[in-house]
Amino acid sequence: MNSKRSLFLIGFMGSGKTTYGRLLANALDMPFVDLDEALEQEHGMKVVELFEAWGETRFRREERLMLRSVAGNAPLVVATGGGTACFFDNMDFMNEVGETLYMRTSVRELKSRLLFSKEDRPLLRGKTDAELKQYIAETLEKREVYYLKAQYILDTDNLNAHNLMDSYEAIRAV
Repeated sequence: MNSKRSLFLIGFMGSGKTTYGRLLANALDMPFVDLDEALEQEHGMKVVELFEAWGETRFRREERLMLRSVAGNAPLVVATGGGTACFFDNMDFMNEVGETLYMRTSVRELKSRLLFSKEDRPLLRGKTDAELKQYIAETLEKREVYYLKAQYILDTDNLNAHNLMDSYEAIRAV
C-alpha cells in the first residue's frame, strides 16, 4: 500500500470494518479511526443517541463533516459507518484522498452477526428475525451500488484474523 494514502473500509454494518480495520491498521503500521467512535467522542453521545436526537438527515451531515476531518490526519485506516459511502459525495471523496476497500458480506452472514446487536443499532432496533433479514437484503441491495465503487473488494464471510493480510494483499495484487 502507498503509505501516503489512507485506507477507508466500507460496507454494511456487521461486515467487520472495525474489527478488521484495527487488525489492518496494526499490520500496516498506520493509525486507526472508527468514524462512529469519532462522532461519539466529538458529541459526547453514542451513535444510537445521536441518530435518535438528530434524525438521519443531520446525522449524515455530521458524519460527512467527521469523515473530512479525520481524513485530514492521513495516512490512516478508517472504519466508516455502514451508510457513510451512500450519502453525499462521500464515496467519491474517499476514492480521491485514499484507497477504498468494500468489506463484502452475504445477507446470511450479516444476519448471523447482527442478530444479537440489534438494539445497539438504530436502524435495526425492534426488528424480528424475519424483518432483520428482509431489512438487510433490501438495504444491501440499495447500498451496493455505492459499495461497488470501492477500489478493492474483500469477501468477509470466511475471513478471520489469520487470513486477513493474505486476503488483503491478494486482492491488491490483481
